[in-house]
Amino acid sequence: MVESVLLSIPQPYRALAIKHRELVKFAVVGGTTWVIDTLVFLVLKSGVLESKPLTAKVIAVLVATIVSYVLNREWSFRTRGGRERHHEAALFFIISGLGVAVYTAPLAISRYLLDLQVPAVSMFTQEVADFVSGQILGVLAGMAFRWWAFRRFVFPDTDVRRQVVEPVPPRD
Repeated sequence: MVESVLLSIPQPYRALAIKHRELVKFAVVGGTTWVIDTLVFLVLKSGVLESKPLTAKVIAVLVATIVSYVLNREWSFRTRGGRERHHEAALFFIISGLGVAVYTAPLAISRYLLDLQVPAVSMFTQEVADFVSGQILGVLAGMAFRWWAFRRFVFPDTDVRRQVVEPVPPRD
């Protein structure tokens, strides 16, 4: 699938995408989990957690993080790692936990430091500020942090899980 998508990209962008294939995969996983995060956040925030946007955001990020671990381990960083799975998973979730603080910081600043919430601003302004700070700024900051930390700590070694099958020479 990745190969067919890469072939559909026009040059010179194709060469760049191939060179940074791991980053492209990470971005696709990020886009997928962004949709999951956004849907969970909006559903919770407009329902049972209407008055608790930070709680809704934390839950949304946690759901997206679980999906992210599976997709990143099995696809984005499938040739990296080399650690025992429980150790790798623990590091992934610790870093993702730190990422929750990075993801939620812009929303917390928007709501509680800048006071972009009702009654100080209109409901429309509050919702736009929540979306921009939580779903755009927070996600960008969180993804940059996680890209760096996953490659540095969780999946540090390249090609350790790549299965290279050596051809067996024919016997005479």
